[in-house]
Amino acid sequence: MRVVFMGTPAFAVPSLELLARNHEVILVITRPDAASGRGAALRPSPVKTAALRSGLPVLEAATLRGEPAEVLRHLAPDVICVAAFGLLLPPEVLTIPRHGCINVHASLLPRHRGAAPVQRAVLEGDGVTGVSIMLMEEGLDTGPYAAQRRVPVDDRYAEELEDTLAHAGAQALLDVLERIEIGSFVWSPQDHAHATYATKVTKDDVALLPDLTVAQAFARVRAATRRAPARACVGDRDLTVVRARPAPEDAAPGAVCLAGDTPILGFSDGALALEVVRPSGRKDMPGHEWARGARLKPGVCWRCTR
Repeated sequence: MRVVFMGTPAFAVPSLELLARNHEVILVITRPDAASGRGAALRPSPVKTAALRSGLPVLEAATLRGEPAEVLRHLAPDVICVAAFGLLLPPEVLTIPRHGCINVHASLLPRHRGAAPVQRAVLEGDGVTGVSIMLMEEGLDTGPYAAQRRVPVDDRYAEELEDTLAHAGAQALLDVLERIEIGSFVWSPQDHAHATYATKVTKDDVALLPDLTVAQAFARVRAATRRAPARACVGDRDLTVVRARPAPEDAAPGAVCLAGDTPILGFSDGALALEVVRPSGRKDMPGHEWARGARLKPGVCWRCTR
């Protein structure tokens, strides 16, 4: 089939690469280069990088109205495939391809519609999540789906889980397109009464508090991002917890101890061992290296950052 692909972050790259090997990708649309890193240099999206590496034509678009919609009408693709593009598709775009616009969504719809389904699955302690291949309509992730793939959450961090879901979604998308080509697909409506919404994760959502349970704190560390890090104030030092694990040792809520050379933080029902941390203004480092340099005094406590 003649496919237009829309996507921006790394989650979308496996879908693009698999489509390019099995269908005719006539255009890739992605969000414009964005400033990131030191010096705020403009950097291409992961999808743009992957598309150019494969020799595919790329259109950067901050909106799909106006000229981008005209380009799509002129191309008249059989299908538009979308994975984490970052913009809602307007009605004039939804009606262009004869097989519709198909989205790879990183949840088992109707649970976790919206912007941050992977992080919310981790935060809310879901045992299983997955991907849905959905027919797009004007509502936010409300369309029927043709396939779902289940993936266990286990103790995975959101970034690791997202990578697994990206590959599962790519294969599911390819399977659905093959069924569309032979006319054997069925769209199943969502049960809107059971819908939940995955809003973007904020710093408050992942802040570490001594009165949390270990399970809640561990979930916050695993769901945290660079923009919304899991932070605590240890003594008078602000600290981002990058990786941690439930510790067999016990510690009172708000207490800081050493288990061997590894720092642990006390919560309401146990403790977390800090495996990787990021002090303010510094790079990630092993927790034991930070503790050695911090020279923690006996009786030091920790609290939520303000």
